[in-house]
Amino acid sequence: MTAAATILLTPDVEVAIIGAGFAGIGAGMRMRQNAIDSFVILERAADVGGTWRDNTYPGIAVDIPSFTYSFSFEPNPEWSRVFAPGQELKKYADDLTIKHALRKHIRFNTWVEKAVFDASSHLWNLHLKNGRRLSARYIINATGGLIEPKLPDLKGLADFKGKVMHTARWDHNYDLKGKRVAIIGTGATSVQLVPSLAGNVERMDVYQRTPIWILPKPDREIPRWMQRIFKRLPLTQSSLRLLTTLYSETVMVVALIYFEQLPNLVKSAERAALEHLQKQVDNPELREKLTPKYGFGCKRPSFSNEYWKSFNRSNVHLITDPIASVTENSVITKAGTEREVDVIICATGFKVFERGNLPSYELIGLNGHELGEFWDKHRYQAYEGISVPNFPNLFLIPGPYAVSGSSWFFMIEHQTTHALRCIVEARKRSATYVEVRQQANDRYFENILERQKHTVFYNNDCATSNSYYFNKHGDAPFLRPASSLEVWWKSQNFPLKDYIFKTTQYEIRAY
Repeated sequence: MTAAATILLTPDVEVAIIGAGFAGIGAGMRMRQNAIDSFVILERAADVGGTWRDNTYPGIAVDIPSFTYSFSFEPNPEWSRVFAPGQELKKYADDLTIKHALRKHIRFNTWVEKAVFDASSHLWNLHLKNGRRLSARYIINATGGLIEPKLPDLKGLADFKGKVMHTARWDHNYDLKGKRVAIIGTGATSVQLVPSLAGNVERMDVYQRTPIWILPKPDREIPRWMQRIFKRLPLTQSSLRLLTTLYSETVMVVALIYFEQLPNLVKSAERAALEHLQKQVDNPELREKLTPKYGFGCKRPSFSNEYWKSFNRSNVHLITDPIASVTENSVITKAGTEREVDVIICATGFKVFERGNLPSYELIGLNGHELGEFWDKHRYQAYEGISVPNFPNLFLIPGPYAVSGSSWFFMIEHQTTHALRCIVEARKRSATYVEVRQQANDRYFENILERQKHTVFYNNDCATSNSYYFNKHGDAPFLRPASSLEVWWKSQNFPLKDYIFKTTQYEIRAY
């Protein structure tokens, strides 16, 4: 073995984390906590924060209580509201990168175009958009699910002479005051945006394809004296976190995944939402249009005390007739009604489990297998939502059927726990190769598909929901049909024998 060959087979870094949103930040923090200092975080943008960096539209806020929507080991005592505004989440991301000294590990404006696994050296070779290459023993893919905006496929949209913007690319230099505005989409983003703009525009036309279930929002300001208590007595905030987590877990998880066993939980949520709608909207005809015709949970529900009330305003109009086309200055529906507008705002969401989004770059494993192509042909699947056969030394945050628990942060924590168990075990064994066994993946996927049959997704009239939870295969790979407690336990106790550990025949330098 020559010195040159030894250097060739030693990667530039042990771990390459792709993405500097909260998933990448969480993975970076866990690296530091496990004394792994040879890692890099590759971020295609110029700043951290991911979704909370990109989304700055008026009214943006979390739709899960802030105490829960944060890392359990890094509470923030300074949330200003129970449902914190978006800029506070961005600040939280900034504060974490400083506190855990992550910025020295981050390479901004670095876009990964392709990653190829070398089976002889057990290394990932990353091809970057700037023409450079980087080698890593492991990849943790933390590119997130709600990153790539999805624009509506509307005839004539490119010819519109007014302003067009997606909510994830908000133009703060454009003044909406006194404008005629068309908002396309009535999902969770629109629920926050509509009431924030309604009092500032001349006219607002809200184009609805599918109504959304909305529950009352138990939001309120958190006074400074309470923030001081949280800071001095962290147990008070962790106790409150437990309560909000139990609430979110019941509404967002237990009710959905145990629908057949506990149907009354979903039905209770539906009744609460319909009572809320009755109180919020005066016009019976309008209430009927705003009432979902699919079951609660088929698509992500939301919380608001203002959205439905906005439609009582004389300048806000709900349009349920589908859009036929867009002209230079108007929107025309299929019934032939034409409405002139100055600006079109697309609150049309993101690509999620679609080829080209998760992952957002080519990922080529053993024998030329490309991950996006594999999933596209053989359905989205991954052992415990994190590992895929034929893709050694790769861990996904998120992966298919990974999101569970009361918040995105819970998913990040259990996924990174799983990844670190594998990496630390490989270090103990002096192994350079970690791959999930095909049998373990197949067993897990079969169990997931069986569990899915009993969830709300296949038992509550979801066919008309137009939900991003479902993909082209008819699967719902976004949410994992398991309780938070089960997912937490499995992340720490999955059988290591479900993985193959091997060591390259070549000599490798220490990191």
